[in-house]
Amino acid sequence: RIASGELTLFMAVPTIYVKLIAEWETSPRERQRILSKGAAKLRLMVSGSAALPVSTLKRWKEITSHTLLERYGMTEMGMALSNSYRGQRIPGSVGTPLPGVEVRLVDERGADVPPGIAGEIEVRGDNVFLEYWRKTDATREAFRHGWFRTGDMAVVENGVYRILGRTNIDILKTGGHKVSALEVEEVLRSHPEIAECAVVGIPDPEWGERVAAAVVLKNVAALQLDDLRAWAKEHIAVHKVPSRLLVLDSLPRNSMGKVTKPAIVDMFREAQ
Repeated sequence: RIASGELTLFMAVPTIYVKLIAEWETSPRERQRILSKGAAKLRLMVSGSAALPVSTLKRWKEITSHTLLERYGMTEMGMALSNSYRGQRIPGSVGTPLPGVEVRLVDERGADVPPGIAGEIEVRGDNVFLEYWRKTDATREAFRHGWFRTGDMAVVENGVYRILGRTNIDILKTGGHKVSALEVEEVLRSHPEIAECAVVGIPDPEWGERVAAAVVLKNVAALQLDDLRAWAKEHIAVHKVPSRLLVLDSLPRNSMGKVTKPAIVDMFREAQ
């Protein structure tokens, strides 16, 4: 239907865009032309539900001329942050607060953090839900002085918000450092032999957590940890370089297409 040119709006999770790109790249040249022409006619294309890899955003623009609109929201509050509909859309960011929505970033004690420093996203406004049905304790824990605690980490850079991940699964604590799994994943996706990846923290008595990467390869049979580490050290800080590696045929996902990282943690434990 995209090729037909009859659609005007398309919304999908990042996984769908990755699959559509793969389909386009394996199609005959004439089919590629038809798909690109049809997609270019859409009024708006949106990515949501999970962080969109910058590499996917850039490749999609090359194919369709569309810069995907990224936003940030949750069931408990709808949309809170969004890139501009008509203005510039910043790759890797989710824009600024929507009208009527207040957003702040705080540290573990609830104090505001300045731009450039990571903090948990808290939201306040008429868009935020009132309570979890018949879950008084959960509701109380979800709010701090009237602000909804999202459990997501972000940083404000050049006036826009960049999501770093969930505090309980995407923010790794290793050797006294806090590492964003999403940031490491973005770098690993640029490796010439990696098609997909997911980074998790594996409990470690010495380091607190070890940075571990599960990868799906492109056209090679194997990838050695030492080779990956040597490559990664040229692109990211040493404390962010994975010290564990697991090569998979595919990443485990839920019904929404999101990678289920707890399942990957279990895979690493079983591989020990």
